[in-house]
Amino acid sequence: MRKKSSVTLGLIQMACGEEPRANLSKALDKIKELADRGAEIIALPELFLSRYFCQEENKKFFDLAESIPGPSTEVLSKVAAEKKVVLIASLFEKKDQTYYNSAVVLDADGTVKGLYRKTHIPDDLKNYYGEKFYFTPGDLGFKSFETRYAKIGVGVCWDQWFPEGARLMALEGAEIIFYPTAIGRQVKGVPDSLNEKERNAWITIQKSHAIANGLFVASVNRVGLEDHLDFWGSSFVADPMGEVIASAGDRKEESLLVSCDLAEIDAVRQDWPFVTARRKEAYSKLVR
Repeated sequence: MRKKSSVTLGLIQMACGEEPRANLSKALDKIKELADRGAEIIALPELFLSRYFCQEENKKFFDLAESIPGPSTEVLSKVAAEKKVVLIASLFEKKDQTYYNSAVVLDADGTVKGLYRKTHIPDDLKNYYGEKFYFTPGDLGFKSFETRYAKIGVGVCWDQWFPEGARLMALEGAEIIFYPTAIGRQVKGVPDSLNEKERNAWITIQKSHAIANGLFVASVNRVGLEDHLDFWGSSFVADPMGEVIASAGDRKEESLLVSCDLAEIDAVRQDWPFVTARRKEAYSKLVR
């Protein structure tokens, strides 16, 4: 049970290489470093164990998939328990013969607290986000997970553009929504001005979820050049009024350590009661 209202988040913005073991080793080092600095909930980028392979359609990449629980969660669970931290890890999941883009929540005792499977799957191979070839849309819904330090919701990358998912996580009691992400600039064929507009839109839409739902939003992206995409980092945390209270740069690896006062949630919602002032009877068309 929580004894304090504040929680310290750790966001690991990292470059990802070809070798899963090397990526996992790097992630473990960064997790331990952040934990030693006081982080209580630590999040990794989308599909951090590999390069972003969805830029092409190639069956060989299905070999990267694993079960949950499985080899990676076993290793991550040990460090979560050792360091008494909550971990959010995005993994390529194989369940029977179905494949998902998933995020596992490991509590501070190392147990699997919950699992989320990416709901919105981009089918945009021409722009190097050809995920429909690999992933089945998630079937677990949008949830809130009660961890040792906070109630958290988790979406994955493209989910961050859809307000419905954020609202459902808020209604389930989430105090912080985490979005593990892999998004970047196209290296060729797109003007720098458009790439920058897209990065700003990416930040703005997530800040809007924080405002509309009166909670914290934490987005953690990868960084670095991978084939056709230059991942723009820019990982950040927004407070319940949409203010960015911490952010990383757009070109290099960086770990963020961010203190969040959860008491701000109730204070903001008293002034801006967007969640409780909803008119559900007026929204029937949303589910058609």
